[in-house]
Amino acid sequence: MKEEIKFQSKIENINIVEKLVDEVSAKQNLSSEIYGNLLVAMVEAVNNAIIHGNKLDESKEVVLNYGIEKGFFWFNIKDQGKGFDFNDLPDPTSPENIEKPHGRGIFLMSHLVDEISFEENGTKVCLKIKM
Repeated sequence: MKEEIKFQSKIENINIVEKLVDEVSAKQNLSSEIYGNLLVAMVEAVNNAIIHGNKLDESKEVVLNYGIEKGFFWFNIKDQGKGFDFNDLPDPTSPENIEKPHGRGIFLMSHLVDEISFEENGTKVCLKIKM
């Protein structure tokens, strides 16, 4: 199974992702823990693409590819931004960053999924979670 969804960079389009996770969860009979991890990770990834990647520019799209393969649910989120250096992210748990309102999304995603990687200069995040 492989699917693709494209949508404008509008915050309200996060509900597309929420609906998708609900549908996949029901169809695959995911446990509540996997459902929760998947929902938070996908919403965070799409939120990052809309806000940080595409800078809320509604003329830009987010492309979400997803599928199920060999016991994993995988999803790739691609934005049309400039990318970022994913090797140079501040640790959100260090004392100097605890109070900062940003910087926790990738940290959170990496703890909720089994695999995370960045491609195309950071404009594409690839996540896998075991079902």
